[in-house]
Amino acid sequence: MTADRTVRIALAGGGAFGAKHAAALRRIEGVEVTAVVSSTLDSARKFAAEQGVGRAVATLEEALAMDEVDAVVLATPTPMHAAQTLACLEAGKHVQVEIPLAASLADAEECLAAQQRTGLVAMVGHTRRFNPSHQWVRRRIQAGEFRIQQMDVQTYFFRRSNLNALGRQRSWTDHLLWHHAAHTVDLFAHQTGSPIVQANAIQGPIHPELGIAMDMSVQLRAENGAICTLSLSFNNDGPLGTFFRYIGDTGTYLARYDDLYTGQDEPIDVSGVDVSTDGIELQDREFVAAIREGREPNSSIAQVISCYRTLAALEAQLDTGAGA
Repeated sequence: MTADRTVRIALAGGGAFGAKHAAALRRIEGVEVTAVVSSTLDSARKFAAEQGVGRAVATLEEALAMDEVDAVVLATPTPMHAAQTLACLEAGKHVQVEIPLAASLADAEECLAAQQRTGLVAMVGHTRRFNPSHQWVRRRIQAGEFRIQQMDVQTYFFRRSNLNALGRQRSWTDHLLWHHAAHTVDLFAHQTGSPIVQANAIQGPIHPELGIAMDMSVQLRAENGAICTLSLSFNNDGPLGTFFRYIGDTGTYLARYDDLYTGQDEPIDVSGVDVSTDGIELQDREFVAAIREGREPNSSIAQVISCYRTLAALEAQLDTGAGA
């Protein structure tokens, strides 16, 4: 694809993250959202009208059959991710799938095999790689000015029932390990530049209706000696989201999504790190750039597959009771 040709994208998923991607894609020059897909045709039409997209379609298959679609962004429910990623690649479309790539290692490995077979751009939405806050820390690491000794991470929500990020009822159940822990497992290995060689997990009681653990704790150790402590909860009645504390040899930093602070809670200016201070937009820009340049993107399936191998090992611990 030539650098000046419009990249035509179908957006699947009319929820909270679909709206974030729609807003981000509007800010990228030479990108057109040519179609949107949602759970029903009516909801797709409503979402298309809200986002200023001219065409709504009833199914992903319909979008994949369109010649005017070069690539797909999947912001759909987690249980659909792997199968839809495979469908996009088999249809000859580049694909970016929101985190997690899959809810099992077997499905994740199948997606990797499909990407390698097709040679298409296949990227996973590991947004923490793109947030300006984490990019700023990474640059200090790469310059030899900072070395991680420990990452202390809190991923906290208050979800006693099956609600999405907008507080709306949804048809699928979120998961602390395969979705929320994936962000930290990948980021820890990415930032340290060292593979994870030890991983342990324990979890609290299983919710009687949702069928998932509502609290979990994960410990990681990288080959270079850095450690990570991750606490996850759907029971936290307080500030919501994921908060990262980088403890290093020359300082401490607190990353709260796109914003960064010192260990004393003093703001750090990250506005000059990249062309935007919106991690989702930077993620989408990387996807588009990789398509135009015919290269592997940051956060490709190949780059993040080790994260899913670690998650599978942690799940095996929990299933056997070794981490329960």
